[in-house]
Amino acid sequence: MKLQSYIDLQALLKDDISTQAERRTFGLTHVTIKNDPVAQLLAWTAEYRNKLSKPFYGDRFESILYHITLILVMIAFVLGLFSGIGLLSYSGKEPVNLVYFLAMVVFLPLLTMTLTLVSMLWIRRAKNILVHISPAFWMEKLLLFFSKKADIDLTRFKINPLLANWIVIKRSQMLALSFSLGLFVALLGIVATKDIAFAWSTTLNISSEHFHQFLNILAFPWRNWLPSAVPSLDLIEQSHYFRLGGELNERMVAQAVLLGTWWKFLAMATLFYAIILRFFLYLLSTWGLKKAFKRALLTLEGARELLKDMNEPLITTYANKEEMRKRGRHGKYDRKVEQLDASYDVVQGWAISQKALVTICDTLSLISPDCYETGGNNTLDEDREIIHRSHGEVVLFVKAWEPPTMDFIDYLELLADRVEKVVVVPIGTAKDVYAVSDKQIDIWVRKLAELDHERVWIKV
Repeated sequence: MKLQSYIDLQALLKDDISTQAERRTFGLTHVTIKNDPVAQLLAWTAEYRNKLSKPFYGDRFESILYHITLILVMIAFVLGLFSGIGLLSYSGKEPVNLVYFLAMVVFLPLLTMTLTLVSMLWIRRAKNILVHISPAFWMEKLLLFFSKKADIDLTRFKINPLLANWIVIKRSQMLALSFSLGLFVALLGIVATKDIAFAWSTTLNISSEHFHQFLNILAFPWRNWLPSAVPSLDLIEQSHYFRLGGELNERMVAQAVLLGTWWKFLAMATLFYAIILRFFLYLLSTWGLKKAFKRALLTLEGARELLKDMNEPLITTYANKEEMRKRGRHGKYDRKVEQLDASYDVVQGWAISQKALVTICDTLSLISPDCYETGGNNTLDEDREIIHRSHGEVVLFVKAWEPPTMDFIDYLELLADRVEKVVVVPIGTAKDVYAVSDKQIDIWVRKLAELDHERVWIKV
């Protein structure tokens, strides 16, 4: 599911000129997704988006959003890379204080992920401060700026607040994940190219034992299967650094190799807390965005009416009882049908497409295993093949406003010679829900009276 479908559907609903019959035809030709309204709306968008002006609004909107996201992700990665280089900067005069790096890869991600989870709980609020303080929120400002450059009037479209919040949350996770990857790459790169001595130092009165317990808790996800990435109490004691005096003590210099082993713990902490947990939150935001996308589609103005037209039969005024009584007094043709049966062996339409026939049958509550389009663009051989396939009782729909032609009469005569019964049914336009006038019926009655075939009937 893409945002471009949401934009395109909104544009279609604003400018939609499709008839109720066309919508019902679409629903009948997509019965496999009848119970999935979102799939119906997406399929409708895919089929009718060509009616929109090109390039499509959705494509342009999606393209701008993609490029803005890509630029911000790259910036976040570079910031993470240089932040890692800065935090791990080592001159050889004093060790690198791992507390700073630990705060960046453990505490900051945990804090931001907690805020993200809280913002997900408040996601339905249009003005969600936790969402709006995210750097990704300002993508909206960039989006408006670049859309003006691309001559896209975004004010014409309204994005559901729930959907907008989820978009910001997902983009925020992408930026945070990119930043964390930059930190991870910086750590691996510096460890591989420099001989770094790590130490820990804090003004707080924390003993080595307490610090060891704390780090052991942080290392819980990997301590059983990767014990080498868990700092020992001896390592913590040896790497406790005090700035008083301004010089490294001889004990730390002697343990320089040991102090470098901290990188394994820092790498695993970065990988788990800053990358893996963030990735799971990214997946959660992706799931939330999909749910919000479905809800947003259904809340678009006109979407409910479109679905109703797709899934509910047309209400026709075709041949009410009063009209039947009137028509019964006109014409001298005896083979008249006032009410169609519930089913027929074959349904045909003279210059009427199969899709339209499906809608007509649905509207008139007519069932048939076979529907064929005849006449129109068909060749003579194609029409003969349809006649050959026809059998039993046949309903032949014709356009009431078009007078019968000689081609039609010739076809009707051949068809009537082949089958048991042909019921000619004049119908009006889909816009008028197939209603016909007395005058139109009289024209067809007179023409069939001239043919006077014993197997040809007419619906009045």
